[in-house]
Amino acid sequence: MELVGSFQDLLGECRKVFDSGNVVDVDQVMSLLASYTSKPEEWKKFAKFDRHKYTRNLVDEGNGKYNIMLLCWGEGMASTIHDHSNAHCFMKNLRGHLIERRYDFPTEELGVMIEKGNQDLKLNQVAYINDELGLHRVENPSHTNVAVSLHIYIPPFDQCHIFDPRTGKQNVSKMTFWSRYGKRIPFQIHEKTSPPAATAAAAWTVQGETEENTKNESLDNNVQHHPQQQAVVQVK
Repeated sequence: MELVGSFQDLLGECRKVFDSGNVVDVDQVMSLLASYTSKPEEWKKFAKFDRHKYTRNLVDEGNGKYNIMLLCWGEGMASTIHDHSNAHCFMKNLRGHLIERRYDFPTEELGVMIEKGNQDLKLNQVAYINDELGLHRVENPSHTNVAVSLHIYIPPFDQCHIFDPRTGKQNVSKMTFWSRYGKRIPFQIHEKTSPPAATAAAAWTVQGETEENTKNESLDNNVQHHPQQQAVVQVK
């Protein structure tokens, strides 16, 4: 595949691929993502950071067929272990260094979740996962440098399951965006029928989780959740 010249060209090529039919050619999309060489000046307007949690920043809604977004990872930040609601998940590292850790779905007996494999995602490398391949967790191992990754989800989804690494217990998690098309989305408090809870390491609102579980997950991921406070990180 020929190299994609710019970030906008990449978005355009993705639209052509995903609008062409209902079958996702994983190898084709992986090759397309690999053909783009990251240039921060082309995507930095979408890269919005928060000092307390990683952020999900919408870049393209893909006519409802798919979502493209940038995930911005502060130093040492990580996601929870999660699934992808039967969607395809493609990711490409645009800046820094990321580690993807994979897990099997927990059994009925539950218990500590055992990592079954991991891979380093260095600059411009790509990865793919779906629920048939298992669960994963993504983290920025650096305590001095931020990271930025491009993610494509097809079809798009607004909730998934997250898993407690100590017990395997799962919860339904509502996914939110920190920004859309480079503009911050005002923070909103969502009404819930269960006790208030938030998982700190992900930009998600968690449903059906106790306050104690939330506190423990925040400690596990070494991140605190303060949605009212924001930080500006320069992407160079």
